[in-house]
Amino acid sequence: MKSISAGLLSHIAQPVTTIRTIVRVTRRDQQVFGFTDSDIDISYSGVLYKAATGASASAVESTSDLATDNLDVLGLLSGPDITEADLEAGLWDGAQVRVSHVNVSDLTQGEMVLRVGQFGEVSRSKGSWQVEVRGLMNALQRTITRTYLPTCDADLGDSRCGVNLAGVTGTGTVTSVTDNRQFVASALVGAVDVYAGGRLTWTSGQNAGRQMEVRSNTGSGGVTLFLPMPSNVLIGDQFSVVQGCNKTTDHCKVKFNNLVNFRGFPHVPGVDKTLRYGGT
Repeated sequence: MKSISAGLLSHIAQPVTTIRTIVRVTRRDQQVFGFTDSDIDISYSGVLYKAATGASASAVESTSDLATDNLDVLGLLSGPDITEADLEAGLWDGAQVRVSHVNVSDLTQGEMVLRVGQFGEVSRSKGSWQVEVRGLMNALQRTITRTYLPTCDADLGDSRCGVNLAGVTGTGTVTSVTDNRQFVASALVGAVDVYAGGRLTWTSGQNAGRQMEVRSNTGSGGVTLFLPMPSNVLIGDQFSVVQGCNKTTDHCKVKFNNLVNFRGFPHVPGVDKTLRYGGT
């Protein structure tokens, strides 16, 4: 049951209302943004909900079978709050969302919360953005137990892996640029593809603070990323990069000398063994 004040409930029952939708978004870096479908900005509960983005929420679809609720929020790529570059960089991934109704004529009546959830899939088209808001039931759709895999399910350097990343992290400075995905860096030493599958973090330049996986590297400092960076990569930009791990016993034993912490199950029979014909 939704909580709603008597004043707001009475207003909603009127034939003509001044109800508006407000959308509060809290990114993972704890920055808070407010959007509204109103034609004027709304200041409510310490947050300024801006009308410039033209954000609006679709109808909410809910079921009684614990399925994930469906709700989309649509807005314009205008102003500094939500930019195409920030969306591409993943700054809004997993952001917390709170969608509510308020009476703009009397904000003291409080809000009626429609849905609380997280940012899901974000799409962009012709100067606008649309995001799928995943309700709290989405957590029930996730696999939270371990599964049998031939490869390791730990991340390089985490508490289950135990590898000290300081010993497998290199640094570099861009000396030439092909595009936002390919460049050459000085001081980056290592064998061919030693950083393949690793994580590169920019420490300066227009992409400072952003990360991207490495597709390949040459022995002379050449780097190719899996995807282009959203902002320009320029000569002089600096970064750090962690060596890649293919999560097999080969890398775990030979490359990192860490076989004791290997978390895979390479000897468990797979589906091919289960489905094969008898006698084969």
